[in-house]
Amino acid sequence: MTDATRYNGTVLGKMLVRSEGDGKARLRMFPEHRHSNLRNAVHGGVTLGFIDVAMFGASRMFGLIEAGAAVTLDLSVQFIGAGIIGEPLDAEVELLKETGRLLFMRGIVTQGDERVAAFSGTIRKPTRK
Repeated sequence: MTDATRYNGTVLGKMLVRSEGDGKARLRMFPEHRHSNLRNAVHGGVTLGFIDVAMFGASRMFGLIEAGAAVTLDLSVQFIGAGIIGEPLDAEVELLKETGRLLFMRGIVTQGDERVAAFSGTIRKPTRK
């Protein structure tokens, strides 16, 4: 997640990722002014993009995919509250099930003790050659 010339780096900026064991991972981004909407909160599109990237980052932490080879099949997001600019935004991702081709995940986006969004999504793993 270090290529500053691609979407993750140019749009979302610095991110950290870590495994939390038992099919769970946490990603953190650092919202800046460029991530804000006209209410000076984190733009919903930024939250959506962060969630999508978080599912892939978590999948890599679980050792289930390599960079650039999988695709998002679906993503459902429920916005719960507004993200604050200048405070770290965390995505807590849980692997629900892995099949031969699919990864089913869910999670929550938080800032400190506040919930920003909940989500569930499916990633299709790459075809093995």
